[in-house]
Amino acid sequence: MFTVELYRKVRQAYFRQGMSKRAIARHFGISRDSVDKMIVYSVPPGYRRTAPVKRPKLDGFSDIIDQWLREDMGRPRKQRHTAKRVFDRLRDEHGFSGGYTIIKDYLREHERRGREMFVPLHHAPGHAQADFGEALVVIGGTERKAHFFAFDLPHSDACYIRAYPAATAEAWVDGHVHAFAFFGCVPLSVLYDNDRCLVARILPDGTRQRATLFSGFLSHYLIQDRYGRPGKGNDKGSVEGIVGWARRNFMVPLPRFATWGEFNTWLEEQCRKRHADVLRGHGETIGQRLQRDLGAMMPLPPAPFDACDQATGRVSSQALVRYRTNDYSVPVAYGHRDVSIRGYVDQVVIGSGGEVIARHPRSYDREDMVFNPVHYLPLIEKKTGALDQAAPLVDWELPPEFQTLRRLMEARLLKAGRREYVQVLRLLETFDLADLHVAVKTALRMGAVGFDAIKHLVLCQVERRPPKLDLDVYPYLPRAKVGATSAASYMCLMSGGAA
Repeated sequence: MFTVELYRKVRQAYFRQGMSKRAIARHFGISRDSVDKMIVYSVPPGYRRTAPVKRPKLDGFSDIIDQWLREDMGRPRKQRHTAKRVFDRLRDEHGFSGGYTIIKDYLREHERRGREMFVPLHHAPGHAQADFGEALVVIGGTERKAHFFAFDLPHSDACYIRAYPAATAEAWVDGHVHAFAFFGCVPLSVLYDNDRCLVARILPDGTRQRATLFSGFLSHYLIQDRYGRPGKGNDKGSVEGIVGWARRNFMVPLPRFATWGEFNTWLEEQCRKRHADVLRGHGETIGQRLQRDLGAMMPLPPAPFDACDQATGRVSSQALVRYRTNDYSVPVAYGHRDVSIRGYVDQVVIGSGGEVIARHPRSYDREDMVFNPVHYLPLIEKKTGALDQAAPLVDWELPPEFQTLRRLMEARLLKAGRREYVQVLRLLETFDLADLHVAVKTALRMGAVGFDAIKHLVLCQVERRPPKLDLDVYPYLPRAKVGATSAASYMCLMSGGAA
């Protein structure tokens, strides 16, 4: 290929010095055709194809290849024809005698022609996009998959990120509620994909049948919901970019936090720090552009939306209620009753007759059983033989003083002492474990190992008043006293008269 410098010299010789084309060709040692091209073009124009590429060995087979590629469009991406598979089928099924390279070049050209083109978009203030992403994190010392909610304002590029154990419908709504609180406003519209937590069904005319919880959320905040085309993530490219950016910047290296709450507090701080950044193509910070977004958005309603899934259930004979494949305990007094269930992202709340009867941390395992041991104590008081085999009490970690109390009670009253010990545990239905623990330690120190004494002591602990126990007046409050052993007591065993 000739250089730009040669082009300059040839053009100067022709236009400035008046040399003929024949003389120029002779002087520079180039062909007359090259001289003609250099007179027309000021710089080398590069190779220009004047006729389509001819592939004689592929003629007659291109229609077969195109048919296979059209059929591939309705199949999973990982089960579509590769260039190698096309080559093998053409050779084995149709007698193709050409090489692999022309097949590969044809498929590359076919893919280039089929690539989608996009229109640059303008994002008006006050509108948002939302999506979920995934990343590995370490919570409480255990590596877990985090599903993080990403909320983006494309006009200002301000974002909000919040992580959850699972991308449930409750997590979608809870993420919005926290994002609105973070920005202090509600966007005019939010663009979504067609996640099943949001869209129960796409009707034939293209309209969306919204999921029940999501529909209530939209009604509460009066947001216009918009949706991208099914399977087209580029329709909401702004939030898709935020998902990747958050994964690279917030999740590398693996975040390590004791709880999900601490992790989300840290994520909020990172989102707030990002407001000081100036992105490429902008002369203002994200925070400065965010003011225009906030000015166009709607005010928050008086109260946030209750982001929970609502269901109903029936208490089983084992005082368990099933929710999302897991069983949660309720007090045994509510056995065989119908109850209402509210599933939040972090807890499950069970109610009956307008009152809350149980709260549990939510489990995201399958076929898990979540117990509150206190729920079963009234039944165990009647069936004290089940005390050591009751599944709800197996992993119940009580302070060691409680085991000492039980041993003393059973040593004094046997089976009745076991029942009295369960009565002490039932004080947890009214009092905190910390207060009851103090009362038990005080009772052991005083030698008063009865239920009435411990109940009196825990009341004094809660009311911050000194206890008034007179063991001489109340003989049913025995003083537990173990005397020191004397060697002289065993001397009779050594004498012959002992027989």
